[in-house]
Amino acid sequence: MAPALRAWVRMPSGKRLDLLNPTPFDWDDADLALGLARTYRWGGHSAWPLPLSVAQHSIAVLLLRRGAATGRPLPPLVELRELLHDAEEGLLGFDAVSPIKPFLGEGFRALTRRLEQAVFLRYGLPAWTAAEHERHKRADRLAAAGEAIHVAGWSEQEVRSTLRIRSPLLHDDPLAAVYDCRPWEPWPPALAAERFLAQLQALQRRVDEDERRRA
Repeated sequence: MAPALRAWVRMPSGKRLDLLNPTPFDWDDADLALGLARTYRWGGHSAWPLPLSVAQHSIAVLLLRRGAATGRPLPPLVELRELLHDAEEGLLGFDAVSPIKPFLGEGFRALTRRLEQAVFLRYGLPAWTAAEHERHKRADRLAAAGEAIHVAGWSEQEVRSTLRIRSPLLHDDPLAAVYDCRPWEPWPPALAAERFLAQLQALQRRVDEDERRRA
């Protein structure tokens, strides 16, 4: 008999993540933070000495979404969903660049959907509504436009003509004021993991406090 195919990976914590049948208990928060910090956007290509991690991008999108909110502040659970919008990429260790996505097939899409569902279950995230998802995508595209120019080295014309990003071109790094870091410079993986984990834990505390107030 042929041996059974292994579909699980060992996480840094020692937990096992079954990629084909994931559960919300297959990783801890530090595993996710490190996975996102070691998963790179733009295929790992960068005009800087280091590539840009999905962890750093995720924090930037959270800050852009928070800054775009009008009226009352975003609920903590909505902010948590923004921070975790690419969490499945950190569990998989892969952020597919746009040119290859059409070739990855339904099997890969099903795998990422299952991982995303496990993330939503673990962190109690509400499903996206159409309006909420569009607001999220505006922040995500805004971050992508800025990264394309200031991190990956695309020209403004290429962002429009080749990448076909119609978002406004972001020149001020939303992370610089919060972290007092050099604008658009990718963080080392350990630092990206530390900052992502701190954001994640702070938002989880706010979610818990909000739920206690509502009880």
